[in-house]
Amino acid sequence: MGPEWVAILALVALFVVGTVLPINMGALAYVAAWLVGMYSLHLTEKEILAGISGDLVLTLIGVTFLFAIAKNNGTVDLIVRGAVRGVGGRVALIPWVMFAVTAVLTAIGAASPAACAIIGPIALGFAARYKINPLMMGMFVVHGAQGGGFSPISIYGTITNSVMADNGLPNSEVTVFLSSLAVNLVMATILFVVLGGRKLIAQRADQIELPTETAAGKPGRDQILTLIAFLGVAVVALVFDKNIGFVAITAAVILAIVSPIKNKDAAKQVAWPTVLLVAGVSTYAAILTEAGSPQFVGKWAAGLGAAVIGALILCYVGGVVSAFASSTALLPVIIPIALPLIAHGHLNAGLFVAALAVASTIVDVSPFSTNGALMLANRPDTIAEPVYYKQILTYSVIVVVVGPLLVWAALVAPGW
Repeated sequence: MGPEWVAILALVALFVVGTVLPINMGALAYVAAWLVGMYSLHLTEKEILAGISGDLVLTLIGVTFLFAIAKNNGTVDLIVRGAVRGVGGRVALIPWVMFAVTAVLTAIGAASPAACAIIGPIALGFAARYKINPLMMGMFVVHGAQGGGFSPISIYGTITNSVMADNGLPNSEVTVFLSSLAVNLVMATILFVVLGGRKLIAQRADQIELPTETAAGKPGRDQILTLIAFLGVAVVALVFDKNIGFVAITAAVILAIVSPIKNKDAAKQVAWPTVLLVAGVSTYAAILTEAGSPQFVGKWAAGLGAAVIGALILCYVGGVVSAFASSTALLPVIIPIALPLIAHGHLNAGLFVAALAVASTIVDVSPFSTNGALMLANRPDTIAEPVYYKQILTYSVIVVVVGPLLVWAALVAPGW
């Protein structure tokens, strides 16, 4: 058996074990990288470890460290409060506010599950209070998280853009980000129309407030400084083209120095499981490339008759696998697999990667994914858990079956 098959079979085993058992997939990926690298590719351990991206790891640590500080000092609550009050009592706008706030949180560096965990209970609480369809409200939160999830300074965006750069693909940060935002906006709009959103237009809320309301609701010094820090990170990283990891961790350290007591535990809140996940999977992705697996799969897909058909198959692979496994873990693997199709199939690299990225993340509405499970766990008392589970499951099946096809049709097929 050739090394490309060994690497592929190990990848399948990695995802199966990581899905069935509660084991961090990054740890599994390190084991797979070591075994396949040593005994199939005959690499040294130093060569195996060379696959990890220090730049990517620093970025994950920096942005989640900064977000932890923002959560601790109330800046996240401030953003949510201001956005909800901005609807002026219009019940129909509350789901859109939840979408927008969650999108902003992931866009500025929050992990998608973290943003859903923060906004989900608030959103579903509003759903119960104002008789908004809980499925619509819960899925608005998830789609919002995915909509903002591919900004250039987000976790998903950083992973995708780093993988593209490492594989010599052209910079397509804006294309990937706007594609994800547009697709998730469309999904939310469909949900709004189908699940009774139009009936809410005539309704007004008697009062809008959050349980986290602070005295007078006025921003404090730390919150103002954190908002300035977010703006500064975006400007320095995007306008001056500086490393987002160094910029974000610098901003976080400055805020920690300003309020050392409040932020002394912020480092503990860094998304260390995500760091392990991405570090391990990126290391294994390098092993896959060394084994020639991406080229093998890509040539097989291209040999089906048309690269555009191979692209559709890869979109479905990403969607189906991600519905049961980690989107964060899948992205560094599936993009290199698409390289042969991009090289020999005359596909637009930016749009194809955007299609893969979106197809692999819109399925996070699944109750088997972290985001979907969070919505299920925070269901309002107005609906029974079995009923709500069935609703989420039905919707996720529809997304898995139809989503990759629509994304492919919108982003890949027109350019063929």
